[in-house]
Amino acid sequence: MADDKFPGWHGTTILAVRRGGEVVVAGDGQVSLGQTVIKGTARKVRRLSPGGHDVVCGFAGSTADAFTLLERLEKKLEAAPGQLARACVDLAKDWRMDKYLRNLEAMLIVTDGSALYVITGAGDVLEPEHDVAAIGSGGNFALAAARGLMQTDLPAEDIARKAMAIAADICVYTNGNLTVERIKAQARTQA
Repeated sequence: MADDKFPGWHGTTILAVRRGGEVVVAGDGQVSLGQTVIKGTARKVRRLSPGGHDVVCGFAGSTADAFTLLERLEKKLEAAPGQLARACVDLAKDWRMDKYLRNLEAMLIVTDGSALYVITGAGDVLEPEHDVAAIGSGGNFALAAARGLMQTDLPAEDIARKAMAIAADICVYTNGNLTVERIKAQARTQA
């Protein structure tokens, strides 16, 4: 953020890896202000269960903005239980069109264990290639490391942990205090 009120807040690396019928979402715990680590144990990966359907979300950006988006996503999922794609698209439309939401500065990674999406304030709902998605300050480092590790036989959680360790070694805004959530693909019920 280049705003004078909030100069140089940085932090967060969120990585999602899909493999073997599950998705692992890992997030580091660092929040930095300029050259200073403000907090090293922030929890930026959450599990939601709207309507009894588990969803794992990771966020990067402003915490208050991310929580606002998570609340909106939860409402969308309650209105359309088990329809993650629809809820994500509806959230992205609102985020892009609403004057208040348009100013929110955050990004989300969302998964139900089958689908995996990155949601941005530009109105994007992206399904990543290669079963790996990453956002945040160290996202590109974690993404590159995870893509390389996808060539191995490692399970999703091992890939996520190793990739996050590599990102933490490279990015000064990423640390090794991880929150890791795993979610298996849920069986779809026919209506």
